[in-house]
Amino acid sequence: MLSKVSIGKHCCAASTNLENYRPLVGDEIIDEIQTLANQLKGVRICHLNSTANGGGVAELLSRYLPLVQALGVSAEWRLIHGQPEFFTVTKAFHNGLQGGHYDLRDPEHDLYLDANEQSAKLMSTEYDVFIVHDPQPVAIRHFSGPRNAKWIWRCHIDSSAPDPSVSAFLTPFIQEYDAFIFTMPGFLLPSLPKNKAHFIAPAIEPMATKNMDLPLDVCKRAVADSGMALTRPILLQVSRFDPWKDPLGVIQAYRLVKEEIPGVQLALIGAMAGDDPEGWALLEKVEEEAANDSDIFIFTNLGGVGSMEVNVFQRACDVVIQKSLREGFGLVVSEALWKEKPIIAGKTGGIPMQVPKGFEHNLVDTIEGCAERILHLLKHSGERGDYGRAGREHVRRNFLLPRLVRDELQLINSLI
Repeated sequence: MLSKVSIGKHCCAASTNLENYRPLVGDEIIDEIQTLANQLKGVRICHLNSTANGGGVAELLSRYLPLVQALGVSAEWRLIHGQPEFFTVTKAFHNGLQGGHYDLRDPEHDLYLDANEQSAKLMSTEYDVFIVHDPQPVAIRHFSGPRNAKWIWRCHIDSSAPDPSVSAFLTPFIQEYDAFIFTMPGFLLPSLPKNKAHFIAPAIEPMATKNMDLPLDVCKRAVADSGMALTRPILLQVSRFDPWKDPLGVIQAYRLVKEEIPGVQLALIGAMAGDDPEGWALLEKVEEEAANDSDIFIFTNLGGVGSMEVNVFQRACDVVIQKSLREGFGLVVSEALWKEKPIIAGKTGGIPMQVPKGFEHNLVDTIEGCAERILHLLKHSGERGDYGRAGREHVRRNFLLPRLVRDELQLINSLI
C-alpha cells in the first residue's frame, strides 16, 4: 500500500545546484535557503501523495525534492496505493472540496479509511516530519499512532466553497495535523483553526526541461512536424483532462474565434494522472467533440508527449489558454508567462495572483469572454509582447522554485 518514489530520473545537474538560481532570484533568498538547510541537517522528511505521474503535485515534488536533497536535507517521497474504487472515492473528495456535491455513504467511508489504515501500518521508516498532500492520504495521520514527528497537510485544491459533507468528514483528520498549508487564505476550510494555517503558493522550476530556454525556430519546426500550420494562429491549453479545466469550454471558445479568424488552430495537451479515473471519460468526450475538426489537435502523455513537447508548444503558440472553472493554482499560467506568452485564464482560485498588474482583464468567467480576449490578443501583437514580458518578471519575483523551497523550509524549521 506504500511505495518509495525514485526521483533521480527527474532531475538534472543544473536544477540541483542552488547557486545556478542566484542570477534569477538574487542573493538574499539563496543565502537564506542555505542557512535553513544547514539548520535541518539530520532531520528526516517524508512527502506523501497518491501518484508520481500526472498533475501538479507530482510535478512539483519531482522538481522540489532533488534540489532539497542536494542541499543536504534528508527528504523522501512515498506513495499511498489503493484499489481503483479508492481513487474513485478520493476523486469525489477532490471534487467535493472544489464545490462539487458528493453524498458520502458508509461503503465509501469504510473503503477510504481502510486504505489509509493499511498504509499507515506499512509506514515503518521513522521520519521527523511528514508532509501529506491533498485528500487521498489525509487520514494516514490518524492511523499512524503517537509517532514522535511533526505532521503537515498540504492542500493544493481550491477549497474556498467545499461541499459540507466532504468538509465535515475530512476536517477531524486534518485537525490532528500540527500545521496545514493552503495556496491562499481564501482556501482555508472554515472549520480549521487559523493558528495552524500557513499560506504558500506553488512555483515552477525554470531549469526543468519543461521551462528551459529553447530556440524559437526549433520550437516552430517541432510544432510543424506535429501537423500544425505555422502560417496560421495557434491556441494552446495544457492541463489534465479534468472537468474543472473545462477543455470542452475551450473548444467552444475556439469555435467562436474561428467564426472571425477561420484559420485559427487549437492544440490541447493533457497528462493522464494515475489517481484520476474521470480523466479517461473526459478525454473520450473531447476526442468526440474534436473528431470532425482537422484544426483541433489533441496530444497526451500516452502518445509520448512529455515536458519538452509542452515547452515547445508553449513557445511556438500565439496565445495560451487556461480556462479553469476552479483551480488551486494552475502551474501552466506561470509556465506560459515565464516564456513571455500571453495567457487567457479563468478568474478563479490561485490564477489571478499569477497575472501581472495591468493585465487582469485577461481573466475571464465565460466562454464568450474567453473568445473575446483571444480575438483581441490575436489582433494586437504588441499587447501580447507587453503582457508576456510583464508576466515573466512577475513570475521571476514570485513563482520560481527557490521561493517555494525557502517558504517550506521556514515552516519546517518553525515546527521542529
